[in-house]
Amino acid sequence: MNELTKAEQQVMQQLWKLEKAFVRDIIAELPGPKPAYNTISTIVRILERKGFVKHEAFGKSHRYYPVVSKKEYTKGFFKGFLNNYFSNSMKNLVSFFAKDKSLSLSEMEELKSMLEDEIARQKAEKK
Repeated sequence: MNELTKAEQQVMQQLWKLEKAFVRDIIAELPGPKPAYNTISTIVRILERKGFVKHEAFGKSHRYYPVVSKKEYTKGFFKGFLNNYFSNSMKNLVSFFAKDKSLSLSEMEELKSMLEDEIARQKAEKK
Protein backbone atom coordinates (compact mmCIF):
# COMPACT_ATOMS: atom_id res chain seq x y z
CA MET A 1 0.00 0.00 0.00
CA ASN A 2 1.27 3.46 -0.89
CA GLU A 3 2.08 5.89 1.88
CA LEU A 4 0.21 9.16 1.85
CA THR A 5 1.76 12.61 1.88
CA LYS A 6 0.86 14.91 4.75
CA ALA A 7 -1.68 16.76 2.58
CA GLU A 8 -3.20 13.49 1.39
CA GLN A 9 -3.46 12.24 4.97
CA GLN A 10 -5.24 15.44 5.97
CA VAL A 11 -7.82 14.98 3.19
CA MET A 12 -8.24 11.27 3.97
CA GLN A 13 -8.85 12.06 7.65
CA GLN A 14 -11.80 14.20 6.58
CA LEU A 15 -13.12 11.60 4.14
CA TRP A 16 -12.93 8.89 6.81
CA LYS A 17 -14.84 11.18 9.15
CA LEU A 18 -17.44 12.30 6.61
CA GLU A 19 -17.67 8.92 4.81
CA LYS A 20 -18.88 10.63 1.59
CA ALA A 21 -18.12 14.21 0.62
CA PHE A 22 -17.85 16.74 -2.15
CA VAL A 23 -14.63 18.77 -2.34
CA ARG A 24 -16.40 21.76 -0.73
CA ASP A 25 -17.41 19.55 2.24
CA ILE A 26 -13.79 18.47 2.76
CA ILE A 27 -12.61 22.09 2.63
CA ALA A 28 -15.26 23.10 5.18
CA GLU A 29 -13.84 20.57 7.66
CA LEU A 30 -10.21 21.62 7.27
CA PRO A 31 -8.65 24.10 9.71
CA GLY A 32 -7.90 27.62 8.52
CA PRO A 33 -6.45 29.07 6.49
CA LYS A 34 -8.61 27.13 4.02
CA PRO A 35 -6.77 25.72 1.00
CA ALA A 36 -7.96 26.58 -2.51
CA TYR A 37 -10.70 24.44 -4.03
CA ASN A 38 -8.38 23.40 -6.89
CA THR A 39 -5.73 22.25 -4.41
CA ILE A 40 -8.10 19.89 -2.60
CA SER A 41 -9.65 18.76 -5.88
CA THR A 42 -6.19 17.83 -7.17
CA ILE A 43 -5.33 15.94 -3.96
CA VAL A 44 -8.59 13.98 -4.11
CA ARG A 45 -7.94 13.02 -7.74
CA ILE A 46 -4.44 11.85 -6.75
CA LEU A 47 -5.98 9.79 -3.94
CA GLU A 48 -8.37 8.29 -6.47
CA ARG A 49 -5.48 7.44 -8.81
CA LYS A 50 -3.65 5.80 -5.88
CA GLY A 51 -6.74 3.69 -5.14
CA PHE A 52 -7.70 5.26 -1.81
CA VAL A 53 -10.97 6.85 -2.93
CA LYS A 54 -13.64 6.49 -5.60
CA HIS A 55 -16.37 8.84 -6.68
CA GLU A 56 -20.01 9.05 -7.63
CA ALA A 57 -20.88 11.51 -10.39
CA PHE A 58 -23.67 14.04 -9.92
CA GLY A 59 -23.65 15.93 -13.20
CA LYS A 60 -20.37 17.83 -13.24
CA SER A 61 -19.82 17.30 -9.51
CA HIS A 62 -18.23 14.30 -7.86
CA ARG A 63 -18.88 12.96 -4.40
CA TYR A 64 -15.87 11.07 -3.06
CA TYR A 65 -15.73 8.20 -0.60
CA PRO A 66 -12.85 6.16 0.86
CA VAL A 67 -12.29 2.61 -0.35
CA VAL A 68 -9.39 2.06 2.04
CA SER A 69 -10.49 2.15 5.68
CA LYS A 70 -8.64 4.16 8.29
CA LYS A 71 -7.89 0.95 10.18
CA GLU A 72 -6.51 -0.74 7.03
CA TYR A 73 -4.28 2.25 6.20
CA THR A 74 -3.09 2.63 9.80
CA LYS A 75 -2.19 -1.05 9.99
CA GLY A 76 -0.18 -0.88 6.74
CA PHE A 77 1.49 2.39 7.69
CA PHE A 78 2.46 1.06 11.11
CA LYS A 79 3.87 -2.15 9.65
CA GLY A 80 6.09 -0.07 7.35
CA PHE A 81 7.11 2.21 10.21
CA LEU A 82 7.93 -0.77 12.43
CA ASN A 83 9.96 -2.40 9.67
CA ASN A 84 11.82 0.77 8.64
CA TYR A 85 12.72 2.04 12.11
CA PHE A 86 12.60 -0.92 14.50
CA SER A 87 13.72 -3.94 12.43
CA ASN A 88 10.11 -5.16 12.39
CA SER A 89 10.30 -5.76 16.17
CA MET A 90 7.60 -4.62 18.60
CA LYS A 91 10.08 -5.36 21.38
CA ASN A 92 12.51 -2.81 19.89
CA LEU A 93 9.70 -0.26 19.57
CA VAL A 94 8.53 -0.58 23.17
CA SER A 95 12.10 -0.67 24.42
CA PHE A 96 12.88 2.54 22.55
CA PHE A 97 9.99 4.42 24.15
CA ALA A 98 10.63 2.95 27.60
CA LYS A 99 14.33 3.86 27.55
CA ASP A 100 13.66 7.26 25.98
CA LYS A 101 11.46 8.08 28.99
CA SER A 102 8.55 8.71 26.60
CA LEU A 103 6.45 6.28 28.62
CA SER A 104 5.49 7.16 32.17
CA LEU A 105 5.62 4.56 34.91
CA SER A 106 1.82 4.31 34.90
CA GLU A 107 1.79 3.81 31.10
CA MET A 108 4.39 1.05 31.40
CA GLU A 109 2.36 -0.62 34.16
CA GLU A 110 -0.77 -0.39 32.00
CA LEU A 111 1.09 -1.92 29.04
CA LYS A 112 2.40 -4.69 31.29
CA SER A 113 -1.12 -5.43 32.49
CA MET A 114 -2.45 -5.47 28.92
CA LEU A 115 0.31 -7.85 27.86
CA GLU A 116 -0.33 -10.15 30.82
CA ASP A 117 -4.05 -10.24 29.94
CA GLU A 118 -3.27 -11.05 26.31
CA ILE A 119 -0.79 -13.77 27.31
CA ALA A 120 -3.44 -15.36 29.55
CA ARG A 121 -6.05 -15.14 26.75
CA GLN A 122 -3.75 -16.77 24.20
CA LYS A 123 -2.75 -19.53 26.63
CA ALA A 124 -6.44 -20.24 27.32
CA GLU A 125 -7.11 -20.48 23.56
CA LYS A 126 -4.38 -23.11 23.16
CA LYS A 127 -6.01 -25.39 25.75
